[in-house]
Amino acid sequence: MSVELQGSLFAGEELGLGALERAERTVLGHGAWIDVLPGWLNGADTLFQRLVTDVPWQGERRQMYERIVDVPRLLCFYEEGDELPDPVLDAARDALSDRYAAELGEPFRTAGLCFYRDGQDSVAWHGDRIGRGDREDTMVAIVSVGSPRNLLLRPRGGGETVRRPLGHGDLIVMGGSCQRTWEHCIPKSTRPTGPRISIQFRPRNVR
Repeated sequence: MSVELQGSLFAGEELGLGALERAERTVLGHGAWIDVLPGWLNGADTLFQRLVTDVPWQGERRQMYERIVDVPRLLCFYEEGDELPDPVLDAARDALSDRYAAELGEPFRTAGLCFYRDGQDSVAWHGDRIGRGDREDTMVAIVSVGSPRNLLLRPRGGGETVRRPLGHGDLIVMGGSCQRTWEHCIPKSTRPTGPRISIQFRPRNVR
């Protein structure tokens, strides 16, 4: 698979992770919060190119009202115990588990990858409420590589939208009641938009 990526100023950096202590927390309300750390992953463009090539991307189709439609992004899910496609993802998962152990009470176990090929790829408003996320506080940590895209968050039932642009190694952690009391999405873009991959780390039995 070949894609064109507009690289960051730090595209030539060696792969590595920054200090998670620099993450800035925003309290959203209703028991929800987010931590955001721009540029946590160094060498993000290098990882992007590896993932494009090495991950066995899958297209999916889903029922949408009376039609079966293509899911507007490519997907790959790594279950607990599966070998991840790059060692830096193992290091990221371990670092996140160590940093959030006191609050989360358990390690991050799985990794879900989404490939947004251009501005027409997207994900609709949702919360990760399959499994324990529907009834318990939990965390979902997302690392973004590739071109920036806006992640939007809003309270369930409506309210003011929070916007966070994510790309080039940025990290966002959604915690507390965020999956139950808030929703998030990656909207379509009418502007020329490069490809992006998101890596979502979750605890056991959270999707």
